[in-house]
Amino acid sequence: MADRVTVIGWDGSPLTAAARSALSAATLVAGAAHHLALPEVPPTAERIRLGSLGLAARRIAGHRGTAVVLADGDPGFFGVVRTLRAPEHGLEVEVVPAVSAVAAAFARAGMPWDDAQVVVAHRRTLRRAVNVCRAHPKVAVLTSPGAGPAELALLLEGVHRTFVVCEELGTDREQVSVLTSDKAADHNWRDPNVVIVIGGGGQDPEAEPGWLLGRRPAAAERGWAGPQAEAGEGQSAQLRAAQLARLGPRTGDLVWDIGAGTGGVSVDAAAFGAAVIAVDSDPDACERVTAAARKRGVQVQVVAGRAPHVLEDLPEPDVVRVGGGGAEVVAAVADRRPERIVSHASTRDEAEAIGRALTEHGYAVECALLQSVGLDTRTWAEQDRSVVFLLAAERPVNR
Repeated sequence: MADRVTVIGWDGSPLTAAARSALSAATLVAGAAHHLALPEVPPTAERIRLGSLGLAARRIAGHRGTAVVLADGDPGFFGVVRTLRAPEHGLEVEVVPAVSAVAAAFARAGMPWDDAQVVVAHRRTLRRAVNVCRAHPKVAVLTSPGAGPAELALLLEGVHRTFVVCEELGTDREQVSVLTSDKAADHNWRDPNVVIVIGGGGQDPEAEPGWLLGRRPAAAERGWAGPQAEAGEGQSAQLRAAQLARLGPRTGDLVWDIGAGTGGVSVDAAAFGAAVIAVDSDPDACERVTAAARKRGVQVQVVAGRAPHVLEDLPEPDVVRVGGGGAEVVAAVADRRPERIVSHASTRDEAEAIGRALTEHGYAVECALLQSVGLDTRTWAEQDRSVVFLLAAERPVNR
């Protein structure tokens, strides 16, 4: 039974001496069709076309002989090494690395990538990968059939980005194309490919280099849900903090902030890594949200219009904060089945109406009465008081 497997990364360049030595001794070679066609693969070796990695790993573990796996790029970077190292296979893994497809793509584009997000897109994760492209100014997408440049472009409708599409890197058919996202859906792209998605605000080319992969330097200010110079949305910092805590926005999510006001919740949610669409019927409020996002260095898509009608054409949300519109808007949001919905009300009657709308849509609802009092610490006199009903609803997992 095989207890050791050598994984060879291939980036199109000639194989190293270590890779050739491992291949020459192999009695089983697994890889894609173009890997198995390499002249270095022994003609007598058993060949396995990689499809299901789990199935291939079990066959390798049961093989009596010397096994080699060929993979594109660096096999330890979103590659086969993780599957082969799973304890149930009992394999000792030796890796001969190569340049990753992501590193090669950025090299072809002549761009640094220490500040880029890197995501894998397949049919199950495509929407979340698109949300990362909405939220961040530089993203590398490792695509797959059915979740490639055209599908990314279609789901990014209404959001302007530049695509750098790198097809068949390392081969004689390699091609790099630069085009706007609205044109990418009109092409037929060859697999495998990597897409670098660039655009939006929040990226300062003069900023100091970061020190953490995929992260921009931290904003000057610390914390979130802080006091705002303009209290136009009529909410205390404490209420915004409670709403954000119940929403739990995270990377890969799409947040709707309906009745965005001055953009406090929108900007904080974006700072957590989520994609955000801020909706408000007031043009002045839309301008304030845009300015707040620019100041914080985050990306927020602002949509002017009145809910619930304006919501019909928006992409599916993961979590929603309803800052205005009452039970009618909450019911329209619940029809879209986000995981969580947070709203608030100034009276008990309004809170009960919102709660009923959520319950009727199958959500588990909690309500709390929040009271906050601001104090002037020079005199400890009361400055302002806020009393509000906070409603938080969660969709059951099986619905």
